[in-house]
Amino acid sequence: MSRDHQPADGRPAGHHGHSHGVSATADARYLGIALGLILAFMLAEVVVALLAGSLVLLADAGHMLTDALAIGLSLWAIRLAARPATHTWTFGLKRAEILSAAGNGATLAVVAVLIALDSIRRLVDPPAVAGGAVLAVALAGVAVNLLAAAVLARANRTSLNVEGSFQHIVTDLYAFIGTAVAGLVILLTGFDRADSIASLVVVGLMLRAGWLLLRESGRILLQGTPQDLDLTQIRQHLLEVDHVLSVHDLHAWSVSSGLPSLSAHIVVADDCFHDGHVPRLLDEIQHCLAGHFDVEHSTFQLEPRSHVDHESGAHA
Repeated sequence: MSRDHQPADGRPAGHHGHSHGVSATADARYLGIALGLILAFMLAEVVVALLAGSLVLLADAGHMLTDALAIGLSLWAIRLAARPATHTWTFGLKRAEILSAAGNGATLAVVAVLIALDSIRRLVDPPAVAGGAVLAVALAGVAVNLLAAAVLARANRTSLNVEGSFQHIVTDLYAFIGTAVAGLVILLTGFDRADSIASLVVVGLMLRAGWLLLRESGRILLQGTPQDLDLTQIRQHLLEVDHVLSVHDLHAWSVSSGLPSLSAHIVVADDCFHDGHVPRLLDEIQHCLAGHFDVEHSTFQLEPRSHVDHESGAHA
């Protein structure tokens, strides 16, 4: 016998029992504001970088281009995720947000490699760099990215999609701080290699942010157990429910950020199937799971002790 989790307060199964306080509409608005800020500054930075002959400014502009693409992709993913479920897409297109996060991580990694190659070349043969222009643009970049980060910080960052865009912005903020330091060093000492060194710092930040996004999105896409769920603890809690004898085929995964799912086969005492106790037992099991672990969707198959002897494909 199986049954999907129904919230204890009587809301329909499609209603998400836990809310993070920020709607998808609000997320889209915050992302749109951040996108406008980034695009406006990026265009100005490209012009100054070309006039000043600064690789680090071009590197930052390239990173900001990935920021703009990332935010645009996030906005598109939010629209897809808002579509209702269908017979073909039974969870809707919520996983589009995870694909967006993976795309953000990949773009960070690719752009970082391209910048690293040019930075190494310029370390060997550094061109002249206008330190004053680099410093001025970098300080303006710090201000713009601080504002964009403050805007995105108000969005729902438990969404890996939004977090991906936020990480792009924060990485750019750190990069502009490094760029400002490089511009000051060039201005005071004439050490042009500071530009390339700052670019390599940007590369390190981009690779770290990209790896974290790819790791988290990969966990969801490959249906790994959510980090905040411990299957050992879940099994122990289920076994503490009266009449539950054993638990097997226990699986947990995430459909999208903040949307965990779980399924299990639960062996119960044979008497439960004769005295009408099964429906109440199922409620107890689901209450245990929802109350302790905040799992959004769960499906349990309740079995008599004899069923496991002829169940094919069963595993722990």
